[in-house]
Amino acid sequence: MSCRVKICGITNVEDARLAVLADADALGFVFYSNSPRYITPDAANEIVAKLPPFVTPVALFVDADPEEVLKVMMGSRRWVFQFHGNESRHDCERYGVPYYKALRMKPGLNVEDEVASYHSASAILLDAYKPGVPGGTGETFDWQAIPDNLDIPIILAGGLTVGNVAQAVTSVRPYAVDVSGGVEYQKGKKAPTKMNDFVRLAKSV
Repeated sequence: MSCRVKICGITNVEDARLAVLADADALGFVFYSNSPRYITPDAANEIVAKLPPFVTPVALFVDADPEEVLKVMMGSRRWVFQFHGNESRHDCERYGVPYYKALRMKPGLNVEDEVASYHSASAILLDAYKPGVPGGTGETFDWQAIPDNLDIPIILAGGLTVGNVAQAVTSVRPYAVDVSGGVEYQKGKKAPTKMNDFVRLAKSV
């Protein structure tokens, strides 16, 4: 099975349409107000209503208030949640929605223990660590630090671009790759050619 691709940081209908045409498997919507890729729940749910049935919408939260999460959740039954902060397993499970848990690969992190503590997750997303920045750093991390024996689908994130995604898929063999800034011409605005090339390269390995 070829690697799947999630394009994150969708902020408008046109970028969503072009990402679908590029053959992305999932689109990510950022509900973190400090992000330049933030989108309101109403705007995101309008886009989700237009997505083809086999494209997965992923709602990204960073230590969000439950009221914020519920507002997104009430707009569509299609959402998968991605928790990118310090949420506990209980926090992630409380909504009864399939979820991904992001782990930032900071030095000394025991990946096996962290993965085990989120055993109910549909997948674990591994991202680069940068102090004070919950995601979207544009930086890679040492892929050799990923254990080989993780018994859960892995989504690889962190500084992926057209220039390195094929190498990343070859090295890590993840279930999926996640890209945001690597397919943009400015923050929050996707470049169609980059999206097309990224998806093609990720799935051709």
